[in-house]
Amino acid sequence: MREARTSDLWWKNAIVYCLDVETFFDSDGDGHGDLVGLTERLDYLAGIGVTCVWLMPFFPSPNLDDGYDVADYYGVEPRLGHLGDFVAFVRTAKDRGLRVIIDLVINHTSDQHPWFQEARANPESPYRNFYVWRDEPADDPVDAPVFPDAEDSIWSWDEKAGQFYLHHFYAHQPDLNIADPNVRHELAKIAGFWLELGVDGFRVDAVPFLLETGGIPGAEELDPHDMLRDLRLFVGRRRASAAMLGEVNLPLEPLRDYFGDESGDELHMLFNFPAMQAMYLAMARKSATPLIDTLADLPDIPEDSQWANFARNHDELTLDQLTESEREEVFEAFGPDENMQLFGRGLRRRLAPMLDGDPARLRLVSSLIFSLPGTPVLFYGDEIGMGENLDIEGRLSVRTPMQWKDAPNGGFSTARPEALRRPVVEGDYGPSQVNVAAQRADPESLLNWNERLIRIRRETPEFGWGAFHLVDSGDEAVMAHRCVWSPNSVLAVHNFSDRRRKVSIGLDEPYETIEDLLGPDDPPEGDPLEFDLEAYGFRWFRIRHE
Repeated sequence: MREARTSDLWWKNAIVYCLDVETFFDSDGDGHGDLVGLTERLDYLAGIGVTCVWLMPFFPSPNLDDGYDVADYYGVEPRLGHLGDFVAFVRTAKDRGLRVIIDLVINHTSDQHPWFQEARANPESPYRNFYVWRDEPADDPVDAPVFPDAEDSIWSWDEKAGQFYLHHFYAHQPDLNIADPNVRHELAKIAGFWLELGVDGFRVDAVPFLLETGGIPGAEELDPHDMLRDLRLFVGRRRASAAMLGEVNLPLEPLRDYFGDESGDELHMLFNFPAMQAMYLAMARKSATPLIDTLADLPDIPEDSQWANFARNHDELTLDQLTESEREEVFEAFGPDENMQLFGRGLRRRLAPMLDGDPARLRLVSSLIFSLPGTPVLFYGDEIGMGENLDIEGRLSVRTPMQWKDAPNGGFSTARPEALRRPVVEGDYGPSQVNVAAQRADPESLLNWNERLIRIRRETPEFGWGAFHLVDSGDEAVMAHRCVWSPNSVLAVHNFSDRRRKVSIGLDEPYETIEDLLGPDDPPEGDPLEFDLEAYGFRWFRIRHE
């Protein structure tokens, strides 16, 4: 029974790797990564132990928002390849034991999408109601645009339509009207199309905005969560094992609603934004308390649901759930220059330079992401410690070409540097100092460390499946937690301090054996367990109970 269940819920013990096709590998030298190049690099991903590849948008797009302004949900951006290349990629990924999820960007479309072009041209068109129109929209100060540096309102006037249209993001990304049944039907068709081409699920973009009904005429009685329930049912009918991973960056209390009822009938997984933000505050303070308190307050979720843990994603490192003073602490520690900050709420930096390339802290963060209860998600290049390019505008500073070797363009492309979609990183975190080839040859490299950690994490399903419990360490700098999955539990202990700590952990129940999962294979014995942790040190133990 356990074997069948773990197979169905594959994402419970997955290692998810997020990448952008156009910045991963360029196979034809035109300066853009492509699906053929990505397919050539699948052996690298399988080799480091990744089990699921998450593709950022690769659909036809004017590319005003790095592909998140979708102009056609049923195709591939010609610069990146075509549908045949996508099918070949999926087939090769499955051959290597990799699952594939893709971005489902259904909160808005590009204003170049044929739906919007027909909607604005003809008030009688059935596509007119695919979007939200108003003659005189009322400005609600609560409804601020997502990108206040670019937009001062969520409404824009369209001369051709003769009305205002709603957009929570950029003006070139009009919001879809989920109150229209025809829109919901079309969104299900989009999901079904890609499921038929072999994808294993979706990362659902901007879910709270997808379900936002403010400004939609007649939507007062609409339960927007019905849309998620319907989509979940449809996806499950088409592919029973498919997963929906939601981007829901909200305070703790409303998060539970996005998993659905007690059995879990909406999103399968949610990104753990609260834990991510608390982790950076904990590191800034060199105290585990902020993360401990946040984990203690996480809502109970359905058994067949999951948190997705991450240290960095493809957007700004948002800190909006912290208080203003807490956010300033994190800014001071990891991005004190104004150019490193974005929207007053986040950082546009990569993990390695934020931590000054400190191997101890980089390994601490990796250990946290892989041992917190849930599914770990990696952002491409973080496994080798890539940096950002702050000369690139906005959030795109962290979406630079993958650094394969010490060569022109980091081995990403044979094109002239000026022909690249985005320039490579320079300086201490550029390809001459940080690249896959050099780290493969170095047994002590960050890449080899992460490969080993991924392997051990895959052999430790307790973190993905077990019941989570915080354990008192008696030291505010040290966080200890257990994940219990009978007959075993795993205990993970992390030191947020830059000083050695003596740790005493009481288990308060008998056990048969204790195994040191990360080495050097000298587990403590007795109860309480007593041992030392180096500065920024950590230990994982598997405990077999009587």
